[in-house]
Amino acid sequence: MRVLPVGDDALLVEVSSGEEARALHTELLRRRAEGALSVREIVPAARTVLLDGLADPARLASELTTSEVPPAPPRARDVVELPVRYDGPDLADVAAHWGVSAREVARIHAGTEFSVAFCGFAPGFGYLTGLPPRYDVPRRATPRTAVPAGAVALAGPYTGVYPRSSPGGWQLIGTTDAVLWDHTRVPAALLSPGTRVRFVAAGSS
Repeated sequence: MRVLPVGDDALLVEVSSGEEARALHTELLRRRAEGALSVREIVPAARTVLLDGLADPARLASELTTSEVPPAPPRARDVVELPVRYDGPDLADVAAHWGVSAREVARIHAGTEFSVAFCGFAPGFGYLTGLPPRYDVPRRATPRTAVPAGAVALAGPYTGVYPRSSPGGWQLIGTTDAVLWDHTRVPAALLSPGTRVRFVAAGSS
């Protein structure tokens, strides 16, 4: 674990894996809920956790580097199901990269249980992990200037769903009508770190 100061009242904690980041995020949330940690925001990422709004960041940095972080508890049983049409413009390219048919890409993707490792990029956008490393895909050489809301996409080890139209360089394999971000909903984000997710192919039960 490496703890770096960020400005006057924040810390960036670096760990060696996504699972360690999840465990640390879970532990920090627990401490805050119990009143043992005063912090404004706790933001997980791929291998880091940012703590912003700390009264005494130096003291917490010392505590973190000398304390053990327990493993994260098992993920919640509830699974968010996202209906998807595997009709993306990059589906054939992904199939070629995987060495399978487009139909097989859909089968593999829909047969995988994902979990949200962290959120970012845009409100409601979750970085989902679950596919084996052999299915990692590169980003597009030329990003699109506009990716439609609901696009289901792959990049590196991650799957994501664009919550709104935006530029993007991920490989688009499908489309969902699920609403990822709704400011009138509580919570506004459909996905949050730790959420389990399954994609259900159109016509599947």
